[in-house]
Amino acid sequence: MKNARSQDIVFTLLALIASAMMLTLIQPPIGWSFLAWVSFVPFILACSPEAKPKALALAAYIVSLVYWLGNLYWVFPITKIGWFALCVYIAIPWPLLALCLRYCRAKRIPLFLCTGVLVVGAERLQGAFLGGFFWRFLGHSQYHNITLIQIADIFGAAGISLLVALVNGLIAELIIAWRHRHLFKAKTFIKTAIVGAALIATIVYGRWRIEQSDIFVEEGPLVASLQSNIPQSIKRTFQAGDKLFEDLMQDSRASAEAGAELIVWPETMVQGILDADIWPYLVSPEEDEAFDQALREHARDTAFVLVGAYGAEIKVDNNQDISLARYNSAFLYGPDGQRDKKRYDKIHLVLFGEYLPFKKSCSWLYNLLMKFTPFNYDYSLDSGSEYTIFEMTKPITESGLVSGKEQSKLSYESTDRDQERQVFRFGVIICYEDTVPAIARRYALDEHGQKRINWLVNISNDGWFVRFKDEPEKVNPSAELTQHAAICAFRAVENRVAILRSVNTGISCLIDSLGKIRDGYVQAGPNLPVKAMERKGMAGWFVDRMPIDKRVTFFSRYGQWLDFCCAVCFVSIIIVQFMLKLCKTKRDQITLLRQAK
Repeated sequence: MKNARSQDIVFTLLALIASAMMLTLIQPPIGWSFLAWVSFVPFILACSPEAKPKALALAAYIVSLVYWLGNLYWVFPITKIGWFALCVYIAIPWPLLALCLRYCRAKRIPLFLCTGVLVVGAERLQGAFLGGFFWRFLGHSQYHNITLIQIADIFGAAGISLLVALVNGLIAELIIAWRHRHLFKAKTFIKTAIVGAALIATIVYGRWRIEQSDIFVEEGPLVASLQSNIPQSIKRTFQAGDKLFEDLMQDSRASAEAGAELIVWPETMVQGILDADIWPYLVSPEEDEAFDQALREHARDTAFVLVGAYGAEIKVDNNQDISLARYNSAFLYGPDGQRDKKRYDKIHLVLFGEYLPFKKSCSWLYNLLMKFTPFNYDYSLDSGSEYTIFEMTKPITESGLVSGKEQSKLSYESTDRDQERQVFRFGVIICYEDTVPAIARRYALDEHGQKRINWLVNISNDGWFVRFKDEPEKVNPSAELTQHAAICAFRAVENRVAILRSVNTGISCLIDSLGKIRDGYVQAGPNLPVKAMERKGMAGWFVDRMPIDKRVTFFSRYGQWLDFCCAVCFVSIIIVQFMLKLCKTKRDQITLLRQAK
């Protein structure tokens, strides 16, 4: 008896480990995406109705914890306690998923269906109390399968996760049916036909959406992305701000010479506050003023220049106390030499990276957490609240659109009838905001359900996740860089908007509205690889033509409806199991009392 139980425990552990290993291999940079279609099969088989619930949950949690500790290794050098706490927290869905699958198998609910719903539900609840940690989803492994991911404009990235999970569930179901000699029964063929039909429908829909692009996608302006290669250790000292600025300015001038009409700099690479209203409150605002003036002069009669810098404003509370609100912001300078009055302040801040919790509610815990951060001062930022839409005007003459180099020859103040303007609108998402589906979606449509942006810009600093060896030229990039770019591709498909990424240390690229991470460019600086996913741990720039998609998507209108429905089902099954356990406990207690009497 003990041997049989030991064998069951060993099988459960090995099966869970097998799933964890495959789930590790399917994501970039390894990218063995074909394994995604069977990666959950061992997990499902381990969730047998005969398995002891406590042992199954414990084994699932331990394997899940090790899985996340290993796959989020790139967080460890930044904040050890943050890395461990995050992994301890996001490991929770796995044991819950295991118990739910066990319950569904016991109730003989079609395994392919419950696997799809429960996997998507578990992904949606992953990091729910952090606003969602949308990382390493099953569907993300298929980012390069352009035909398959087109259903994201209806279902979001969850649709691809659901499809892959359906196949996993079906394969597990076929294995179980084979074991019990039920493989050739009618219901098995029906289940196979349903999943097969879903796959075929996905492919047909994907091909239709791709072919449709010739009608709805048109060429927009030439845009440039700058990529710096600055170690975070240098950036966070604020001692090399002038050097960083001048290096980027040099690349910015080169991209302007190549014809760029919009030039994008990475996140917070301008190490100053560009809000003039704040300068009187600063001890030494000279450097901030110099940055602003240099950007005005650079943009004048040249191009639109979008930069990542620090925003700030004075706040007065109900007690008339004055405080300085600090933001991670994006600023736009125009060819008229002026800075746009609007700025975008990052809304979704990164825990431990941009703010620490418990500052006001539990000061002693906040002070303890400060000891485990990469800074020795209070670095917490304030979150923005407005989804700012920037406008970019482009002169049109009788001969057509004006190129970037020719813009300086035309006055942006002219009112001549033969010089009209085309207006482009775009939004900015900073750093990990491109992993949050709701943020990109809120940019997409206006209150009337009409498309209000032509593209999105993602500025980021992934220098946190790159290890520099002795010299900046010797770089060891982590898996975070490629995974970040892959996840961003789904935001493009969901809302049919191209995304231009400008990232310190990479990966800077242009993602079109089909979710394709484009290789190549119109022109680029020396040594920048043609293949986008190879642009890691290096500096450079490129210029490319921005595609503009006119399509309005179902996802843009209705959001993460599939995620929500699956999460509700997931939670409902957990509650049902808890209630059944509670009822059973009460029945047992009543039985014992009766026997005692």
